[in-house]
Amino acid sequence: MADDVKRFGDPRLPAETITSDSHLFHLAALPPTQYDGGSQQQAHEDNFPILAGQQASIQLITLQPGAIREPHWHPSAWELNLVTKGVASWVLIDGNGNHESFDAHVDDLVFAPQGSLHYFENLGAEDLEVLIIQNASAAEDKDNVGIGESVSQMPPDVLGAVFGVSADTFKSFKKFDDAVTILRSH
Repeated sequence: MADDVKRFGDPRLPAETITSDSHLFHLAALPPTQYDGGSQQQAHEDNFPILAGQQASIQLITLQPGAIREPHWHPSAWELNLVTKGVASWVLIDGNGNHESFDAHVDDLVFAPQGSLHYFENLGAEDLEVLIIQNASAAEDKDNVGIGESVSQMPPDVLGAVFGVSADTFKSFKKFDDAVTILRSH
């Protein structure tokens, strides 16, 4: 048995999660989390117990015209994004110094490697919908580091040194304790 776990991995399917209807989840029936600019619905281990230990979750992000999925990264997950409606304008920056900007259209897939800074925005006139599969079972807010939270927690003198401007430039920045997730450009 130990050799099988070494060779094939631990299936981690606890018997208590197996029921007659545990494999079906109605993502569209989940009340969306609303933001200024869009919404999010996610199946994860807290609301779809069969995912516990499976390193898998799925979410639907809807961005209204002009809305942005906050620049962020996932310390523990990659993500595969499928555009199902509209056009997503993407930026990806990975740990190897690669930078990419492109538009993704309906049925296009975008891969965001674990730890890469990435975001997308809706520059179109209709809602944008992106279905996201991640190799993490946790809810988005438990494996998501937003740029707003990150930058706002830095001391103004550090930010001033990084950007080559006065520290006063950053003293009035709003502080975030969590990722913003979805926002509207102002």
